[in-house]
Amino acid sequence: MAKEKIVLAYSGGLDTSVILKWLKETYDAEIIAFTADIGQKDELDGLEEKALATGASKVYIDDLRDEFAKDFIYPMFQAGALYEGQYLLGTSIARPLIAKRMVDIARAEGATAIAHGATGKGNDQVRFELNAAALTPDIAVIAPWRLEEFRNQFPGRAEMIAYAEKHGIPVTASAAKPYSTDRNLLHISYESGVLEDPWFDPSTDENKDMFLLSSAPEDAPDQAEYVELEFERGDCVALNGERLSPLQVMEQLNELGGKHGIGRVDMVENRFVGMKSRGVYETPGGTILFTAHRKMESITMDREVMNLRDSLITRYSTLVYNGFWFAPERLALQALVSESQKNVTGTVRVKLYKGNVIGAGVKSPVSLYNPDIATMEADPTQAYDQGDATGFIRLNALRLKVNSGVEQNKNN
Repeated sequence: MAKEKIVLAYSGGLDTSVILKWLKETYDAEIIAFTADIGQKDELDGLEEKALATGASKVYIDDLRDEFAKDFIYPMFQAGALYEGQYLLGTSIARPLIAKRMVDIARAEGATAIAHGATGKGNDQVRFELNAAALTPDIAVIAPWRLEEFRNQFPGRAEMIAYAEKHGIPVTASAAKPYSTDRNLLHISYESGVLEDPWFDPSTDENKDMFLLSSAPEDAPDQAEYVELEFERGDCVALNGERLSPLQVMEQLNELGGKHGIGRVDMVENRFVGMKSRGVYETPGGTILFTAHRKMESITMDREVMNLRDSLITRYSTLVYNGFWFAPERLALQALVSESQKNVTGTVRVKLYKGNVIGAGVKSPVSLYNPDIATMEADPTQAYDQGDATGFIRLNALRLKVNSGVEQNKNN
């Protein structure tokens, strides 16, 4: 009989390398290793050889960067998604794409299960499994860190290193890293280890080498740099007049933002599983794009449409953060977002300077801003009669006066 097949989300690090071997032994199964190239750069070097040497029967390393930028980052930015007012959801938005491809591979290979190395205390386990469940109801999920037998065998990093050495697993690991990282096209995150102390400052001279994507703002160039972003229906399609794909936009903005120390966030956030955690993020290109997109909306989006869309930002962001990308409610919200973006077209100019993205001009062929109406001088269009404001104010003040009178009577 053919062996059972399991598709493993594989990074090549100590955890997933040990898990690959452990799954093969424990389940007597073929392990198909899958790595999504979503912008990790040199972290992908040598992965296929490592996986095969560790016991994988087959390895997929799929370049998903174009899809990541076009179908995940861009729609999320159209929604103005920002988790708890700070986090641009760089790790969160990558998980549904990884889950989607894992499910596709599992179907193609006839696998009965998918597996991941996410910790049982984090958000990623939820994201992987909820997104997989939304795509297919009948595939099993193996999460070793939630299995008591696995945790008993590997209570700490030392035991994992010893296991790797015993089985000849080609992993370079000795002492525990002072923090963990997760990198993709949109950002890089840092958490755990020394960062579990929220008073620890990673931006000091002795600690700032932690950052990989951006220079420290104080070390950024003393000369500001301008960049023009051209939008069509809410998507950035060109930089400084050059037509680019979403992937190319993200890559170029990452270079510009990193150069000028843009996009660093240090926050304590609320995990879906119930605890608070401290995360440090670098999102250089995403921060520029997010700011420019908002400025583009300022002259092209109707006020009430903007208010409605903005009222849903917290809900939308939480859905992405918690792992509900493929849920029907997120898809319904996205339809509204798409409708809101139909006129978000034009050009935004921003100035990049020492960690700041400063608006420096905006124009659009479908602008709702009319200087003739907005002017403090005589309005040549006569679209606005200042005298009308008297009745407008009187009607809006009515309920306030009634409430004020009631409060005064209560105090007499």
